[in-house]
Amino acid sequence: MTRPRVRLDLPRAPRRSLLPEYDPEAFGRLSERVARFLGTGRFIVWMTLVIILWVLWNIFAPDDLRFDPYPFIFLTLMLSLQASYAAPLILLAQNRQDDRDRVTHEQDRKQNERSIADTEYLTREIAALRMGLGEVATRDWIRSEFQDLIKEMDERRLFPAERDEGDR
Repeated sequence: MTRPRVRLDLPRAPRRSLLPEYDPEAFGRLSERVARFLGTGRFIVWMTLVIILWVLWNIFAPDDLRFDPYPFIFLTLMLSLQASYAAPLILLAQNRQDDRDRVTHEQDRKQNERSIADTEYLTREIAALRMGLGEVATRDWIRSEFQDLIKEMDERRLFPAERDEGDR
């Protein structure tokens, strides 16, 4: 029995899965929104009001309207259910934030490396310019040379006879 030949240049046909399909990015955004809400004072106030109303209703309502008598087993179940969903959603939101922080830190590190390289380059350029300026005639140096030349010319005019005799 021969197996059919698999073509590698064609994508595989999608497999059927028993699990529902979902968009991980949309689910991550939803988890961040839930985690953001669970971390607010508004959530704590609403949760406190619901629990107080729940307890008061199940203590003071007529017996036939009470749905969760004194040990409040159903309330405990609801709070456990809320916590069992809240904790993973908060962890998922934290993981997504950690991923964003990691990318931001990597970009910052690369930017810092570029800044250091640019600073070192500019430092070398400034050092080269300073070395080059040592060989360039500055305004003060030219001015002092002119002043020396003027003094020398003045001295030659004052004593032209002595110099002529000394040269002979």
